[in-house]
Amino acid sequence: MSGSSTDLLKILWVVLAVVLATGEIAVPGFFLLPFGLGAAAAAVAAFVGASVFVQVLTFVIASGVFFFALRPIGRRLNQIEEVPGVGANRLLGRAGVVIDAVGPDDPGLVRIDREEWRASPASGQRFEVGDHVVVTDVEGTRVIVVASTAEEVSP
Repeated sequence: MSGSSTDLLKILWVVLAVVLATGEIAVPGFFLLPFGLGAAAAAVAAFVGASVFVQVLTFVIASGVFFFALRPIGRRLNQIEEVPGVGANRLLGRAGVVIDAVGPDDPGLVRIDREEWRASPASGQRFEVGDHVVVTDVEGTRVIVVASTAEEVSP
């Protein structure tokens, strides 16, 4: 191959590597990056004087190796974690202890973790000091609670 065509091929591999690696920003899951790294490996092969066949073979093999090496990382990074509730909604399902009697007509207080919350019963129940409850709903700054057992109380 002539000197100008080999120089053009070197530039092509470098540009392809940059474009694919940059394109990874827009595509989740490490899909384009392995091919960008493969193009970079082919560019290295071109700069050391390898034939076009060896450059293409280097691109294919390196892209495959990088693809399978980066796939588990991409899957792990794309997993969606359950987001805990925000604000008072984080209390849903949490257990607490009554510290001021809770009745249908007089809201009392419950301690959930280290916080004290105004509470009302979900039904017409009445809870006395020391009773264990679980939060079923949040209405403004008040939690709605139902009876629980001592084993369900969160630490």
